[in-house]
Amino acid sequence: MVATAQSHCEVLEAGPLEVLPEEHLARGAGRALTLSTRELRLLTELARRPHRIVAREELFSLVWGREMRPGDRSVDVYVRKLRVKLRQTMPEWRFIHTHFGFGYRLSAEIAEIAGAAEARQSAQAQGPDNETPTSRSQLGNTVKLRSAETALTIN
Repeated sequence: MVATAQSHCEVLEAGPLEVLPEEHLARGAGRALTLSTRELRLLTELARRPHRIVAREELFSLVWGREMRPGDRSVDVYVRKLRVKLRQTMPEWRFIHTHFGFGYRLSAEIAEIAGAAEARQSAQAQGPDNETPTSRSQLGNTVKLRSAETALTIN
């Protein structure tokens, strides 16, 4: 994540993602992203805090300008919308990461690598006796790990 001056304009970068808050613009891989005002503000606030977990309540306050009410899921809804739009433009990248119970973090990661890391965590959670995965999510992560290892071996 880099903040640079470009014609006196703040530019926030994460991999191929650029956010230009003063110009109300975000670009993915050089192409302009069509974002609502709130989506852009949410992305900007995450980009201003690279690699830092930002609490949902803090994001709500920064983007909506008021205190979040209990049970309000607005941040989650807008994060979901942002993820969809970012994946449409840059499907191989993952930018917004969920930290359950804490908040969200922005950093650019290639999807295969992110999937392999999730799979390793799942394999470690299974324990030393290599139990068979018991849930659908464990099985999915195991498959991701095998395909990521294959891709790394071929390259």
